[in-house]
Amino acid sequence: MAKLKTVPPAAVEPAAAPVKKSRKTLIIALSLALLAAGGGGAWYMLKPSAAHNLAVAEKKPPVFVNMEPFTVNLQPENGDHYLQVGVVYQVTDDKATDAMKTYLPMIRSRLLLLLSGKRPSELVTAEGKKKLVDELIAAARESLPEGATPERGIQSAFLAAFVIQ
Repeated sequence: MAKLKTVPPAAVEPAAAPVKKSRKTLIIALSLALLAAGGGGAWYMLKPSAAHNLAVAEKKPPVFVNMEPFTVNLQPENGDHYLQVGVVYQVTDDKATDAMKTYLPMIRSRLLLLLSGKRPSELVTAEGKKKLVDELIAAARESLPEGATPERGIQSAFLAAFVIQ
């Protein structure tokens, strides 16, 4: 008959200890990997993009086109009223400025027709002036070939002078 060899309990414990140690090492390694991935992701998401850097580097000062002041008769409302208004357009570049100069007679004509069709009561409020500015932008864009969108020409307009008598 074969004899069974008995193993003392102390001999089994050292084999179990390395397993616990390798689990601890694995958990630490995974935690470090997750932290590194999270830090890398945060850095990637928060860093400025190359397109943003290029846009900031190419930022140019604004270009303005100053129109000569207009004086028009307004629509009758409790007597005769006149409007004197100065308009300044903000454009994208010198090419848009040249286009506005080329089509200046058409732009002035549209603006005169627009302004002379207004009543004094429409223009005295801040809301009326904001609406007028939007209409001035639209009228100038319509005068230019293919329409001058904000990206390709007229960006905005400003009232430089505004007097109703």
